Amino acid sequence: MRLRNLELKDAPLMLEWMHDESVVGKLKGNFIEKTLADAESFILASANKGENIHLAVVSDEDEYMGTVSLKNVENGSAEFAITVRKTAMGRGYSWYGMEEIIRLAFEEFGLESVYWCVSRENERALRFCDKHVFHENVDIPEKVLARYKDIDNLKWYSVLKGDILDERDEVVGCKVIRIKTIPTINAGELSFFEGTHDVDFDIKRIYYISKVPEGTRRGFHAHKELKQLLFCPYGRIQLILENEKGREEIELSDPSIGVVIDKPTWREMLWLQKDSVLCVAASDYYKVEDYIRDYEEFRGLING
Repeated sequence: MRLRNLELKDAPLMLEWMHDESVVGKLKGNFIEKTLADAESFILASANKGENIHLAVVSDEDEYMGTVSLKNVENGSAEFAITVRKTAMGRGYSWYGMEEIIRLAFEEFGLESVYWCVSRENERALRFCDKHVFHENVDIPEKVLARYKDIDNLKWYSVLKGDILDERDEVVGCKVIRIKTIPTINAGELSFFEGTHDVDFDIKRIYYISKVPEGTRRGFHAHKELKQLLFCPYGRIQLILENEKGREEIELSDPSIGVVIDKPTWREMLWLQKDSVLCVAASDYYKVEDYIRDYEEFRGLING
């Protein structure tokens, strides 16, 4: 995944989401009536980056997946917006586009804050924002509110320069740990963890998954007794976990961040970047009888 400038070849796929009611139904603006010429005009205008910055979110194969924007750039702030094609939903493109454009806002464009709003009727967008620990902002300038004077029931969010975008310490009750890391100037970092010290179990097995194409999902199982530490020493992997507390996801892309799964939890892993590596430290040797591979059986287990 990456961001790049919009190109005319993106117009047909841009029009695809504009005409998809499941994508634009809760968005401001009348996208359904847009034409291919409208999409092409928007792309050509995006080359002149001024108070509005529009970039394409694309796959590793350079396929257009959506548009991410910083609008109304002024006085050190900008309004964030993103729309992705239906085929890109649930594959990590929304989070990547959001995370990357906010990074650019602070590091390259010198902004101090980024804000956006979501309709309170748009449950999918609200879940996305709340899951990633974005905080509601009630102090919105009148000039900004005036742009939405005809729209009611909005929830506003903002990120300030220096904020950590995802600072959770757990995902559905599974602990997020910071693996001990020793940096060396101009020579990288060394990360390490020890069984019974840094995780609350002895480590009997370590395995890793590699050479996986982007967009591939793996996992689809739970364990009855096994405890595990999962981390990603290279690349970007979305970890989706589900247990009696619900279903959540977290991106593993920092080698010093890991997730401990110590109770029956259904897991799926989505490769956001090809050749990413997933490492697992386990509390026991491989036992086929400890696996739950049928989702309905798993739901029956956690429901008692």
